[in-house]
Amino acid sequence: MPEILFNGNAGRLEGRYSPAQSPNAPIAVLMHPHPLQGGTMSNKVLYTMNQAFIANGFATMRFNFRGVGKSQGKYDDGAGELSDAAAALDWMQSMHKNHGPIWVAGFSFGAWISMQLLMRRPEIAGFVSVAPPSNMYDFSFLAPCPCGGLIIQGDKDGIVPEKSVADLVGKLRQQRGKLAIDYRIVPEGNHFFKDREDQLMAELMDYLDVSQNYRVAAE
Repeated sequence: MPEILFNGNAGRLEGRYSPAQSPNAPIAVLMHPHPLQGGTMSNKVLYTMNQAFIANGFATMRFNFRGVGKSQGKYDDGAGELSDAAAALDWMQSMHKNHGPIWVAGFSFGAWISMQLLMRRPEIAGFVSVAPPSNMYDFSFLAPCPCGGLIIQGDKDGIVPEKSVADLVGKLRQQRGKLAIDYRIVPEGNHFFKDREDQLMAELMDYLDVSQNYRVAAE
């Protein structure tokens, strides 16, 4: 999985890029947890998410937000990180002129950033959010959420309570009557899905496989 460097508005950003076999493959950009709390693109949960996308034929890129690893700049309270995410998506689109559907994915803080990018880029067709920190950040910008996706949460998460995520899912599902939000709970899963990585992977694989088959059939 080659290391790449690409330009953001605060300087060079570091990423890991996995090309797909097909030039028409879907693409996914994945975003890591909070930079000030040890979050990096090498996070185990994010790595698991990335592997699920790759196994389903996606070209993927996970990257370090500004100030993390080899990425230049410094933490910018979310605004700069959203700009970094947009730069990552721009890079992926430049590499895949004839790409398929675009997805965004994120874990914890990265889920919050990815959902903001979703609202700003109408070409994004789907999302995966793992442990979105709905008790810490305002998700009311999803008004309405422009597309369906998958939200996964552990029921023993001591950082993001499952109830707060369930409430977010309920609000999203009320939009436009029947927004297709697939909500999956990992039993005994904590915030980092310790000892539950296999189940997390299974849920991701199942959702992406079904979703991809649906999209192919619809086309």
